[in-house]
Amino acid sequence: MTDDESSVPIVCDECGTTAQIPLSDLADQLEAHNERMHDGEPVAEVDPDVADQLADLVADELGLLDG
Repeated sequence: MTDDESSVPIVCDECGTTAQIPLSDLADQLEAHNERMHDGEPVAEVDPDVADQLADLVADELGLLDG
């Protein structure tokens, strides 16, 4: 990860682990963890609080919250 690359926190409650993953590697890292540790089940995920914040930002940017 470079200094200017954003990272995203991921969590796996089943394993009890957390990690900061570079945004460019996020999908591959989540898929690899879930394949390796959970038979492909989507257990590890982007931190739910961060995912909610991102969804709100995107909705605001798209004007979906105007009303």
